[in-house]
Amino acid sequence: MFRRSGPTDCEISWNGAALPARAGESLAAALLAAGIAQFRDTAVSGAPRGPLCLMGACFDCLVEVEGVQNRQACLVIVTPGLSARTQAGARETGA
Repeated sequence: MFRRSGPTDCEISWNGAALPARAGESLAAALLAAGIAQFRDTAVSGAPRGPLCLMGACFDCLVEVEGVQNRQACLVIVTPGLSARTQAGARETGA
């Protein structure tokens, strides 16, 4: 569905796998260009979710970035070596 219009210039890590990306693009764009459409599972039913609005309004693209949960992938800017993971269910509260 999505594909790149030009070359990549860095790599990011998604669930431990290296993916090509472009520094400065959104994490959501990098993941979609790599063929990844499921970013998280819902807390109640475990249903898969992926980006919908790509502008920070819907919260369907929540991921864990550099160990921080509930980050919107559409608002996270790719930097070389960025590490992100699928977010499963509700975030951990540490309680």
